[in-house]
Amino acid sequence: MKAKKRIGTRTFRIILQRDYGSNIYEGRIYRLLKSMNFLKMSTTKPRFKSRNTPEFTSDNLLKQEFNSKDPNQVWTTDFTYISIGNKRHIYFCAILDLYSRKCNVWKVSNKIDDKLAFDTLQIAINTRRLTETIIFHSDQDSQLKSLEFRRLLDKHQLMPSYSKLGYPYDNVVTEVFFKYLKQREFNRRRFFSIDEVRLSCFEYIEQFYNNYNPYSANKGLTPNKKEIEYFKN
Repeated sequence: MKAKKRIGTRTFRIILQRDYGSNIYEGRIYRLLKSMNFLKMSTTKPRFKSRNTPEFTSDNLLKQEFNSKDPNQVWTTDFTYISIGNKRHIYFCAILDLYSRKCNVWKVSNKIDDKLAFDTLQIAINTRRLTETIIFHSDQDSQLKSLEFRRLLDKHQLMPSYSKLGYPYDNVVTEVFFKYLKQREFNRRRFFSIDEVRLSCFEYIEQFYNNYNPYSANKGLTPNKKEIEYFKN
């Protein structure tokens, strides 16, 4: 635990020196971070109604190995929801690349169904450079186990990997992405239409998160910057 704390504060110090010319000791950074009341990751996943689908099983191929050596080795996905109006929800699906923590693609819909999962994955396949087999990790949502979805995985040589049921720490990178998406963006606004939600997602993910959000796992680089550095070499 102490080693993880040192890594986190060291990353903040590097960013402060590099971007702001500020030289602050790691001990002070740690005390400042500790004084901030960051929300803990939720371990309660909302329940969504869905029609019955064939049951497929798969091992947890990821096994909490969250740092990939190259892009397009491991993708992770999940769903969340955003409240709009009176007791209405818009549903959101995202796919992240564990190499850079980049949000490859995202999609919003009025329904959480097989089509939302299928369409989001199809966009990722169409826009990313797929050169070898990819591990595709998710929770055990029925939308991600439908027959049509599994056929899409098989067609493009994506190996399905599933978290243990009700255990969000097997998919922690995606869970943390959703936590900060809600904390920084969704919880600060009121929405009344799917178009407003879509615009909010675009502003946060495409304009801020992928371009300006530094990651300790990236040694202080943003998701886009880490991918750019990789493909330069």
